Amino acid sequence: MSTCVYVQLRCHPGKTYEVAEAIIQREIHSELYSTSGDFDLMMKIYIPDGEDIGKFLNDNLLVVAGIERSLTTLTFNAF
Repeated sequence: MSTCVYVQLRCHPGKTYEVAEAIIQREIHSELYSTSGDFDLMMKIYIPDGEDIGKFLNDNLLVVAGIERSLTTLTFNAF
């Protein structure tokens, strides 16, 4: 079973749509939203079993140009 995580992304000013398009091209997310508040984008992503979550995100997401900061939230149980 894969691990579900939510990742919020703060983008450099004026780069949100470019970052979103680059994420879409990578086809690694389940859902991707633009948001208000401290972060510009929020995505739901399933990390494959056996993968290190931090390394997976670093190698597949955080290399996207225009990302300034990220906040990752791990999930445990659905109710």
